[in-house]
Amino acid sequence: MVEMLENRTFDEIKVGDLVTLTRTCRPEDVELFGIATGDFNPTHYSAVSAEQFAHHGKALAHSMWGGSLLSALLGNELPGPGTVYMGQSLEFHHVVEVGDTLTVTLTVSRKKAPDEVDFDCKVVNQRGQSVLTGMARVHAPTVKVRQPRQEMQEVKLRRRHHVFEKIIERCGTVDPVSVAVCHPCDQVSLEGAVDAARAGLIRPILVGPEAKIRSVAEEFNLDIAGLRIVDTAHSHESAEQSVALCRSGAAEALMKGSLHTDEMMHEVARRDTGLRTARRISHVFVMDVPTYPRTLLITDAAINIYPTLEDKLDIVQNAIDLSHVLGVAEPRVAILSAVETVYPKINSTIDAAALCKMADRGQITGALLDGPLAFDNAISEEAAKIKKINSPVAGRADILLVPDLEAGNMLAKQLSYLSEADAAGIVLGARVPIVLTSRADSAKARLASCAVAVLFAHARRGKGKAAAE
Repeated sequence: MVEMLENRTFDEIKVGDLVTLTRTCRPEDVELFGIATGDFNPTHYSAVSAEQFAHHGKALAHSMWGGSLLSALLGNELPGPGTVYMGQSLEFHHVVEVGDTLTVTLTVSRKKAPDEVDFDCKVVNQRGQSVLTGMARVHAPTVKVRQPRQEMQEVKLRRRHHVFEKIIERCGTVDPVSVAVCHPCDQVSLEGAVDAARAGLIRPILVGPEAKIRSVAEEFNLDIAGLRIVDTAHSHESAEQSVALCRSGAAEALMKGSLHTDEMMHEVARRDTGLRTARRISHVFVMDVPTYPRTLLITDAAINIYPTLEDKLDIVQNAIDLSHVLGVAEPRVAILSAVETVYPKINSTIDAAALCKMADRGQITGALLDGPLAFDNAISEEAAKIKKINSPVAGRADILLVPDLEAGNMLAKQLSYLSEADAAGIVLGARVPIVLTSRADSAKARLASCAVAVLFAHARRGKGKAAAE
């Protein structure tokens, strides 16, 4: 049944008419009010600040939050649709703490033709204390209106994107890293390298046909003065030369340009001249998901199509090592499947159980592992609780190990396009970290991918190098 809004015209209103509204102040109300008004007084968001500055043990609501409830009554109830606020005079007698329940009462005190109406305003809390009193004056509607209540969009608070900014900021304390940029022959790939160099993250070595690179730079007004260029005839040679620079130590990281990923990775994976180590090469998405309270790593969503149990051992260890570099001392690894119990007909549940036992036996180190876990149980503490899953990982995962590339790729893209997540990407397990950029990546995501590679390259110089190889 559709809820209707019906006003009361000036002629219908009588002195003494009153309406009431009861509303409990939630933390979300305070945050939304602060966002809407720009009032970020810390006493409204922190009990410690409220104690320090206002001598109250709880965070305080904005005083005008209570006043704004008057507007809700006037616009919805009395007089209702068509009301125009003329003025108000309010006195605040008691603070409103988060969690207080307020009862708002408006009483018609005066009418003045042709349409002015005055109201006495009173707000009390659940303890009967007077919060505010005052007067409001409006132009009341003169035309009768009855219409369906407008369906407003649902508002849900989410944290700001901040993961990438923090990663990039950390690079301010380390020296730029030499990066072989493989075949940067279009705007996106060349601009990404130039932006990273300008940000002080990398010292790019541009590997590709020099005439083409300079033509792209001129067309899109990109400053490549002073950047080293290694001239090649075509993309295949660009891949060969880029890998050779990394193998020789002239570059500490590799970045994909405008060539196809398979072409570059073919050279990376060559046994004789490539960048292989004893570790399986794998890809890790570094996700900044505004609806999730921590950095989320997803692996593998770009390299290993149908990884074996042995492959997954390396894939998960690569992600754990990266998590350490990003500052998580003991990451929680959720090994994903469709269900949270071991089921012989679903191979990923068998792999999950085996990986957990490998971690128990020290074959995987540096993290807490649990699985199999369905996606909801991995990222939602509430879902894990409902299903009675007792686990230090469930609901709080830092790393999601997916069953195969298809699942991982779809998961990462769903988070990007349905949850407004940002995604950076890096390939690990080779002699150097490898940045795989995409045309769809934002400028911030490209910078973040470079920053992750820089931090990982610095970690490899010491203790991290032995761990990675």
